[in-house]
Formats: sequence, C-alpha cells, structure tokens
Amino acid sequence: MADRVDVVLDAPPPAAAAALEAADDDRDAVAAVVADDPTYLAGWAALSRLGRDAVERYAYARIGYHRGLDAARGRGWGGSGKVRWAHPTNRGFLECLARLRDAAREIGETDEVTRIDELLTFLDSDWDDANVA
Repeated sequence: MADRVDVVLDAPPPAAAAALEAADDDRDAVAAVVADDPTYLAGWAALSRLGRDAVERYAYARIGYHRGLDAARGRGWGGSGKVRWAHPTNRGFLECLARLRDAAREIGETDEVTRIDELLTFLDSDWDDANVA
C-alpha cells in the first residue's frame, strides 16, 4: 500500500513566529512566547533546546511532541502517512521529537531513544539529524 498524502501542519500565528524570533534564545522570553501560544510547536522546541538540564529539556520536548501529535491528528494523520521536514510548518513537531530523543538519551531512556529514532524515520524517510543541529 502506498504512503498516504503528506500531513502538513498549520502555520503558527505570525505574531508568535515574530515573537520567537525576537526572543533571540532568551529562555524567559521564549517561555513567554509559549505561554501566550501553548500550541506553538517551534516554541516548545526552542524551550527544549534552551532547557537548563536534561530533565527540563526532556519535559519541554515531550510537551511539544504530544502537542505535535494532536496537531497531526487534527490534520488527518492517524498513525500512517508522512510528516516531513520538507514542509516548514512540520519542523517544530519534528524538532521536538528529535530533542525528546536526545534528552531521553541523556537521562538513560534507551528504549525510548530507539522508538523515537524509528518514529522519525517513519514520519520522514529522509530524516537527517542535521535538521536540528
């Protein structure tokens, strides 16, 4: 059976994207952006990147991952089909997933690391970790 059509997540509100860019890696400013729009996946990904320790990075990434699943399901994803990096609006979700994997590795969740690696390549068969380097 052929893959279903790619899922493309909705674009974030322009104000949220502008606020995240203006936050310029200031953790507190990024947190304020996410507080204003908790569905903004790139904000959760940024918070994960800026987390003060592995547990904080893991928590932010897990929230972004779950919100991303909700968003993908809202766009018709039901566990099959692709959610590719090539679509810019999917990047926050995929970055959260990659950062969740990295934080899981840091805290010793090796089974979760394996599951996330498999999910990333399932969602995007061209997945490259350099996407979030």
